Amino acid sequence: MMMTAATFRRGVVSAFQIGRRQPTSISRNFVATTTTARFSTSSSSETSSYANPDRYTGDHPQNNIPPHIAALVGRGLHEKEDHPLGIINAKINEYFASLEGEEYEFFLGEDPIVTTKQCFDDLRIPPDHPGRQPSDTYYLSDTQLLRTHTSAHQSQHLRDGHETFLCAGDVYRRDEIDASHYPAFHQLEGVKLFPKNDQHSLTGDEWLQSDECKAIGDDLKKTLEGLMDHLFGPVEKKWSSDYFPFTEPSLECEILYDGEWLEVLGCGVVHTEVLDMAGRGDRRGWAFGLGLERLAMILFGIPDIRLFWTEDTRFHKQFKAGQITKFKSYSKYPPCYKDIAFWLPESGMEENDFFEVARGVAGDLVEKIDLTDEFTHPKTNRTSKCYRITYRSMDRSLTDDEINALQMELREKSASDLNVEVR
Repeated sequence: MMMTAATFRRGVVSAFQIGRRQPTSISRNFVATTTTARFSTSSSSETSSYANPDRYTGDHPQNNIPPHIAALVGRGLHEKEDHPLGIINAKINEYFASLEGEEYEFFLGEDPIVTTKQCFDDLRIPPDHPGRQPSDTYYLSDTQLLRTHTSAHQSQHLRDGHETFLCAGDVYRRDEIDASHYPAFHQLEGVKLFPKNDQHSLTGDEWLQSDECKAIGDDLKKTLEGLMDHLFGPVEKKWSSDYFPFTEPSLECEILYDGEWLEVLGCGVVHTEVLDMAGRGDRRGWAFGLGLERLAMILFGIPDIRLFWTEDTRFHKQFKAGQITKFKSYSKYPPCYKDIAFWLPESGMEENDFFEVARGVAGDLVEKIDLTDEFTHPKTNRTSKCYRITYRSMDRSLTDDEINALQMELREKSASDLNVEVR
């Protein structure tokens, strides 16, 4: 159920940082639930009903979804059995299917368009939270958006009577540009409610200090430690307290892998107010969330998040269903660096808005954008920023003329769309 630390501390895991084809192996205690078919690739003859860019762009004054984002929706990368994300997704399903005495439903194919109530209000995310701002979130209207985390579907599942389930899907957030950030990515989360107990009527500190709350937290840790061993082999784990609006207490898990401590997921005991709003105030349970790209980059050794979206066969032929194999780099193409500097308008500028303009102009040819200089003029009090843009294709060499044309377009679009004064 979670937005994960990524929403509060960028670039870590899922929304607690999550189709129609079932995993290749499903045991008798695992139920796969599909709502609407979402399996598609750009080259497939079968097209997801959600892979329709016109569905996400429109004339509403609050709509801030550009064409390059609308074109990503419905690709279903986590459903492809030979794709790294699909392989990780299937291995997680395999683990939960193996748990004795538990039956997990698996939800796929849910509409990526959700309401602000689903995505924020039902999870106790306050109106002034930065994650709700248009600089962070893709809105279709005042009340509809592309989900920023798969937790947006959690409360509805609870209202509908589901008690033990997993969700996986594509999510969307405006973000910085580097090797580990992309505006579309994939999450998986899990929720488990426990049988009714007399202590479930407790709230506040009484509940947090109860034996039942501790028992639920212990079960959560045991379950997720087993998942980490299933994915990475036996590894050392470390738990630390964290904060999420939708769980209390909240925890973060790190593993020691290849000599380095890595944050892999966020989790916690579901907040009693979240359960109350979902009509399940008489029950208690846990939830966790993780980012599929995060795990895949670690396990497969994939250095750049853009690679998950490539159609280059040199990438895809390296992976097979059910197998974890280290990625072998095939890109030797050199980077091209360009700087852009501008005076900010008096009203200021959200960096994510500039990053979005850059993505709109150059797409995945933008590898990274770094702020290299910032100063405020002592007399005019105007602020100037200078950014270095790294252009690099993963598939081919870029020409000077091509990059110069993109840089010129970026200068023009920055001035017109962001009201900056390009220097």
